[in-house]
Amino acid sequence: MPVIEMAVQLQHIRAARERIAGKVERTPCVASQSLSERTGCPVHLKLEHHQTTGAFKLRGASNAIAALSADEKSRGVIAASTGNHGRALAHAAKLEGIRAVICMSKLVPENKLEASRRLGADVRIVGNSQDDAQQEVDRLVAEEGLVMLPPFDHPDIIAGQGTLGLEIMEQVPDAASVLVPLSGGGLAAGVAAAVKGVSPRTKVIGISMARGAAMKASLDAGRPVQVEELPTLADSLGGGIGLDNRLTFAMCRNLLDDVILLAEDEIAAGIRHAYEQEREIVEGAGAVGIGALLAGKASVSGPTVLILSGRNVDMDLHRRIVCGEAIAERAA
Repeated sequence: MPVIEMAVQLQHIRAARERIAGKVERTPCVASQSLSERTGCPVHLKLEHHQTTGAFKLRGASNAIAALSADEKSRGVIAASTGNHGRALAHAAKLEGIRAVICMSKLVPENKLEASRRLGADVRIVGNSQDDAQQEVDRLVAEEGLVMLPPFDHPDIIAGQGTLGLEIMEQVPDAASVLVPLSGGGLAAGVAAAVKGVSPRTKVIGISMARGAAMKASLDAGRPVQVEELPTLADSLGGGIGLDNRLTFAMCRNLLDDVILLAEDEIAAGIRHAYEQEREIVEGAGAVGIGALLAGKASVSGPTVLILSGRNVDMDLHRRIVCGEAIAERAA
């Protein structure tokens, strides 16, 4: 297997867990009675939305910043983000007392912009897509010497996210399948590397939205491709994977057993179920695993773990989703 496909291995993920110990939460993994009864198999919910910054991104951001040299920390860090990575990077940078610049597009919800600002980050709003925001990142790296820590295509980011997979296999060692939200592939690649490193027979299935799923389009094409970034209830899963993607495309291609796409109403159903049956508030990206089970798109044949990856949803939007009011406006 080419070296690029094994750039992040089990030992790197275990090293990341040591590096971020005390900086992130070990989140609970609980049984879902409602989903277990529905599927006839034990279903567990990995409550990663209980993480300190409300999403899994803190794992990768904390690991990447901890791995920087003193010189790199003195220059400050920068990233493009759809929201949760920016918040996580701002939080981790604040703990280290270093500068953080976060570039986001106009599609990022206001609540996620403000969360990064409250943590002291310099937030720049640029263009209408993740690719537009990345162009501003590239400019500032060249002009100001900031250190780029991208949201997914970076070995330390991937290894940090993979620590979630280690926890899952410790909490549900007989897991037959793990359903993981899929965007740029940092979480999916890291979790798959950890899960399959411990239990090669366990299936890892990526779940994304039908509206602008860049990784799925790239996997289908056999190479990284650009897609139109569209409004979606799973806004954290938006954005491209980068035409020069170095790591996550190859890892997802070789480690994921399947990729499932959800319509907007199926994502909304996942959000509503999480709230009404599980008493959990999750954003669209965090609800896709539930949505896939409810829609019958993910078949399970043994103990299954769904990653509830984030909770950073605008609460007015959440109310409208729960009341059934938000689908038409987001799908328009």
